[in-house]
Amino acid sequence: MKRRALLKHIGAAMLAVSMTVSMAACGGKDTGKEPEKTGNETSQNGSTAGEEDGPLSPYKEEITITMGRQTLQNPKLPDGDTYEDNAYTRWVKSVLNIKIVDEFEANGDDYNRLVSLALSAAELPDMMKVSTLDELRELYKNDLIEDLTEVYNTYASDYLKKVYDSYDGRALKNVTFDGKIMALPGTNGDPGPSEVWIRSDWAEKLGLKIDEDGDKCITISELEAIAKEFMAKNPGNADNVVGMAFAPWLTSSDPDGTYSINSIAYAYGAYPKTWLNVDGKVVYGSTTQETKEAMKKVAEWFKSGLVDPQLGVRTWDDITALLANGQTGITFGTWHIPDWLLSNVRAIDSKATFECYAIEDSNGKVNVKHNDATGGYIVVRKGYEHPEAAIKIANLFYDVMMNSKTLETDYPEVAKYLKDGVDGSVRPFNIEVNPYTSMLDDYSDIERGVKGEIAIEDVRTTESKNVIQNVKNYMADPAKADVTDWSKFHSRMKGIELIQTLTEKGTFNWLTPVFPQTTPTMETNWGNLGKLEEEIFIKMAIGAVDVEEGFNKFVKDWYSMGGEQIIAEIEEQLK
Repeated sequence: MKRRALLKHIGAAMLAVSMTVSMAACGGKDTGKEPEKTGNETSQNGSTAGEEDGPLSPYKEEITITMGRQTLQNPKLPDGDTYEDNAYTRWVKSVLNIKIVDEFEANGDDYNRLVSLALSAAELPDMMKVSTLDELRELYKNDLIEDLTEVYNTYASDYLKKVYDSYDGRALKNVTFDGKIMALPGTNGDPGPSEVWIRSDWAEKLGLKIDEDGDKCITISELEAIAKEFMAKNPGNADNVVGMAFAPWLTSSDPDGTYSINSIAYAYGAYPKTWLNVDGKVVYGSTTQETKEAMKKVAEWFKSGLVDPQLGVRTWDDITALLANGQTGITFGTWHIPDWLLSNVRAIDSKATFECYAIEDSNGKVNVKHNDATGGYIVVRKGYEHPEAAIKIANLFYDVMMNSKTLETDYPEVAKYLKDGVDGSVRPFNIEVNPYTSMLDDYSDIERGVKGEIAIEDVRTTESKNVIQNVKNYMADPAKADVTDWSKFHSRMKGIELIQTLTEKGTFNWLTPVFPQTTPTMETNWGNLGKLEEEIFIKMAIGAVDVEEGFNKFVKDWYSMGGEQIIAEIEEQLK
């Protein structure tokens, strides 16, 4: 069976078992445009696109790349545009003479299942994203992907190389096997803490004084008091009001952990679902006494009615609905949740505003952990004739698009996508490649641009230029500002501003976790260990088992079910 037919057969099989997978059509619309701007634009390393086989050179004859595309349910695409045919894919055709055809498209876990099926069948599209290092290692082990070392060294622009180098080698190290670069990694800068987002319009309505000292931090006791006030006085005039709502998985390995109890746990000095180096010994953070204390607090809140009584059965969408319907005014998550999550609240309630805070520990510090350096990986099928095309596409999106000062003039359709907040997943590669310091660097530009301290042409990125205008629009008339302007103001001038302030004050207490490779016992036992953890944690939270007794039994069981052996294997890796 030919590769393309086989992938469609796999997709059909998945649909047969009621999985929500969108299989793309065989070909996208041909715009009929001739390649544009291939002789005069300059990449960051000084090479022009018209040079022979440079970082942005177009192909003389059109080439086709079949893609596996990880999609989003609501990417904000304009009417008529699709993942396969949109401003970004048309830009690739215009500049590089590359036609992108989606072999398959799917969202979330469905996408990961498609990747797994393609891997097991040894039939891959020309390029695709894989989500985990384990998948990447398996692709390498089975000799299914191209070695990109030579094409990276030859075609990557100086700027793209500089971005990866800003992670002190950690980013490329993660994708290098036996000295060979086997994927283009998405970078994963530190997002800062899991912030607590509180309805500030409600606080004002009730006359609540929050963060009176202005340090942008609150204690767990202060958080509890605010939740009690919101429940008792119901400023949203909604039915079935809850003080706080958490996802039933409770903790997250991601430091920002939207809908998780991460910020509560970190304030206790606990780091669940995190590998720690404690005095030279590897420790799994979910098994520490600090984690037990955090669980006692959550169980106390649940028993008193402060936490959503349906904690054990809520889905992500359920919690989002609680926020949008005014049934809760407190949530937890990364600095950018106003852009894609809290915007749902504003869309329903034009008076809604939020303020964000960090939760401090007993010493007035905000505990937070570093991310792994990479997240998401672009691979090229072994045997594909043009592996360098992956590097050229990366140059276009992570160099030219990010740094061009004339994007609106040269490629207005692309600039409009950025301005309108079309999701980045519609780009050919659904990864982000940014310098380690990009978040605070961009915020510095935005802050100074809003204040008029720098001219718009001096702002480094097109996205920041657009955000400056969004923020100005919101500040000019907050009540009438559209959702995009509202979102950008909240995510940048509140979410990132908090991180900038706490960074300047030295409030953060940073932890560097251990990032182990998957060990043999992880491969066989980790699924059961994860299930054990989530089941006992939710039982402790809702009072089905006593926290003291349940936690101690969990730790004992965790070690006996493979945890002890996994720790030994990780320590051997570290040696």
